Amino acid sequence: MGQKTHPKGFRLGITQTWDSQWYASPKHYADLLLEDRLVRDHIKQKLYNAGISRIEIWRKAQLIQINVHAVRPGIVVGKGGQGLELLRNQVNALIKRKDVIVQLNVIEVSKADLDATLTAEAVAQQLERRVAFRKAMKQAMQRTMRAGAKGIKIMVSGRLGGTDIARTEWLREGAIPLHTLRADIDYGTAVGTTLFGIIGVKTWIYKGLLEPGQMSQRNVKAVSSNTDDEGDEDSENGRRKKKRERERGKGQ
Repeated sequence: MGQKTHPKGFRLGITQTWDSQWYASPKHYADLLLEDRLVRDHIKQKLYNAGISRIEIWRKAQLIQINVHAVRPGIVVGKGGQGLELLRNQVNALIKRKDVIVQLNVIEVSKADLDATLTAEAVAQQLERRVAFRKAMKQAMQRTMRAGAKGIKIMVSGRLGGTDIARTEWLREGAIPLHTLRADIDYGTAVGTTLFGIIGVKTWIYKGLLEPGQMSQRNVKAVSSNTDDEGDEDSENGRRKKKRERERGKGQ
């Protein structure tokens, strides 16, 4: 019998870190855990078209910092930061506590083809459009390998092709050393809703071996933050403002 374990949970504290970082007493632990689940589900549902890779939640005293990793951060931020401000108000309504400050950071994912969650969602969306499952899997694998991955494995389960009996199919290209703790493996899941039922998609992407003590590098490009003091100014405007101030200082 094969003994399966979660690829990320297997490497926590070694090459991976936690998406939720906070401490709570046993009395309040369940409440904060439910808050995290509600916030993640809400952001994922509202901004699914933005290509949300993962959502990190850090709690520090009275501050809740939420890092949203997205392929298209412009959809999250909105015009002049209005989308980010609206999202923060919705998160405040979910938390229902006035003694905390919510800070939202939008982090751009530089290469979507090297992200396991986004790759799984791309396959699930193709299955919903009635694309043949093997064709969708092979196309996703080719894009990932061209992006520089060392290996990829994709597994789909459900009534594939509309058959009466559900089954599981998988394809692999390159190396997938799941038992190697130093292996930098990204794991993601997605669900495709078809006329015949739900089809689950799992993706493993191997990016190479890490040095002892080295943590997995985040596939990110830039950060756009929103705080109480700078709710209407996105990162691009902030960078331009700082550049003008530097040039003005040199002129003087």
